Amino acid sequence: MQHIPNVIIVAGEGNKSGKTSAICIIIECYHELQITAVKITPHFHELTEGLLPVMECEGHSIYEETNSLSSKDTSRMLRAGASKVYFIKVTDGELLQAFSNLLANIPIGTPIICESPALAGYIEPGILVIMTSDNQYNKKIIKHLSHTPLIRFKLEDLKTISSFPFIFREGKWTLQSGE
Repeated sequence: MQHIPNVIIVAGEGNKSGKTSAICIIIECYHELQITAVKITPHFHELTEGLLPVMECEGHSIYEETNSLSSKDTSRMLRAGASKVYFIKVTDGELLQAFSNLLANIPIGTPIICESPALAGYIEPGILVIMTSDNQYNKKIIKHLSHTPLIRFKLEDLKTISSFPFIFREGKWTLQSGE
């Protein structure tokens, strides 16, 4: 498994666990880092105004979000202060290739935060954030995501957090000393 230390992956135990909200809070907290945000999905979403094609090929498409005014997750990430936001539509067999293609368009060492539970099965990020939820709707089993370092949060807790237990230094996300 490839280690990509400048990436935080945010996964969740189910729908509405707060993945996008967590990403937005992290972007706001680390706004000075000029974070690049990524949303990866296997689901078809109708393309909307502001999604500019970066790459379209069989099995995956990559778009840059430029519209911060819509209610889409990628627009929320832009509003939170991400320097760039990408949306990747991908079939499962193409996930690693799609992410590799995206990384080729981002300067090495750029802080990246990615909403994609599936990606954690292909790469080892600097930090893996698991959003826990009491919501039983579409509950996902994510025990296989046992990367270290791994941090668990509930959305309610994130709304009152003053700092995170991780930092970005020398091109890597790492746990703060003493954590």
